[in-house]
Amino acid sequence: MAANPEANYRNTIRSLSDRIVTAQAPIRILDAIKWDNDIQLQFFADGAKELPRVDRAYYEQRPLEFDPSAVKEELHDIERDVVRQLGKFNPVGQIMSRVCREYRMVVRMLEARGLPEFNSISEELYGASTDAFHAGEATLLDFGEMMAEALKNVDNSPLVEDDPREIAAQEAVQILQERLDSAFSIHDETVRVMVSDGIVADAAAGSGYVKLRADAMFNMRDLRLLEIHEGWVHIGTTINGSKQPICTFLSKGPPSSTVTQEGLAVLMELITFASYPARLRKTTNRIRAVHMAEEGADFIQVYRFFQEHGYNEEVSYQNAMRVFRGSVPDGGPFTKDLSYNKGFILVYNYIRLAVVQGMLDRIPLLFCGKTTLEDMRTLHQLVQEGIVEPPRFLPPQFADMKALIAWMCYANFINRLDLQRVDLDYANIL
Repeated sequence: MAANPEANYRNTIRSLSDRIVTAQAPIRILDAIKWDNDIQLQFFADGAKELPRVDRAYYEQRPLEFDPSAVKEELHDIERDVVRQLGKFNPVGQIMSRVCREYRMVVRMLEARGLPEFNSISEELYGASTDAFHAGEATLLDFGEMMAEALKNVDNSPLVEDDPREIAAQEAVQILQERLDSAFSIHDETVRVMVSDGIVADAAAGSGYVKLRADAMFNMRDLRLLEIHEGWVHIGTTINGSKQPICTFLSKGPPSSTVTQEGLAVLMELITFASYPARLRKTTNRIRAVHMAEEGADFIQVYRFFQEHGYNEEVSYQNAMRVFRGSVPDGGPFTKDLSYNKGFILVYNYIRLAVVQGMLDRIPLLFCGKTTLEDMRTLHQLVQEGIVEPPRFLPPQFADMKALIAWMCYANFINRLDLQRVDLDYANIL
């Protein structure tokens, strides 16, 4: 029987893609950089006046759960085989090569826990607060300061008071489970919601599940946010990526996809009206806190920053810990928390320009797996070739984009207005 070149080509991509999925499997960034609960207990036992007792030795006593040299070597071998078997300029091969390089950088970052190099690699992977969006334009820090100023003006209004949290975890599990069943059951997918004692945050999502901390309390707004952010976006893209018959690597997210993922999740929060001022304040304050650490602030200074902005002791500790995890309490920050707002601005502009240029078929591709904006043109080409499948699950706002398109058409004009001039013109009205 004659060889089938197209089948061989697809099998080669699938084989290399599966190798990437296997190679990255033991890498768990957040597990590798977390601080034990004992650190928090000691910090408060010291009266919150001494830096948490975390140094390079702390991480060395908690070795990685994989052999970093072996994982780096395997990822290097895969990248080499991608070039050998697909060619240097093959579109899907270029994506896979970049993914291999990113994962090697992640391993190097984890090897450097507690050292200055940890922060340097973190900034290379996730960015820094002073990165500009475009030449001569505002930075992410500028965005954070602008948002903080806008939120300050509404802080004292009774219209934005936080809803009381009166729903216990067990009841919240039932409510969230029903909502996710409604979203995913038509696609024959099951997402498990469960109570957990082993998480620090109120909630955490993984591949096909959402965990709620056993002693946490929730309100309906919290659960709506979890449904959209964790369910529709993070789990939805995981499911879509896992259904890819050839490019299986789209089921796993390297750091470059984190920016797109979190940005897409924040966009979904906003266009569904699920977000609220306290939520925006949380992500905005994270930008400012990361910047403080970039400028040399230590853990206690960042901890006090959060206290000054109305957070209690425990939440202030957790927020400050997010900034310094993987580092040391007077070292550079872990910059992943910049992804939320940085990603939102990048994804928002991508969708807006796709609408203006009539490339509407590019927009749903954001959900076909753990994607990266810089790969969208290539992914569109791969969909046309049948190498990548369109997303199986789409949130309602992307399954029927008519309202989204209308919004972006208006936004394209509104974004051109001079807000300072508008402010002056509206002064007599407000």
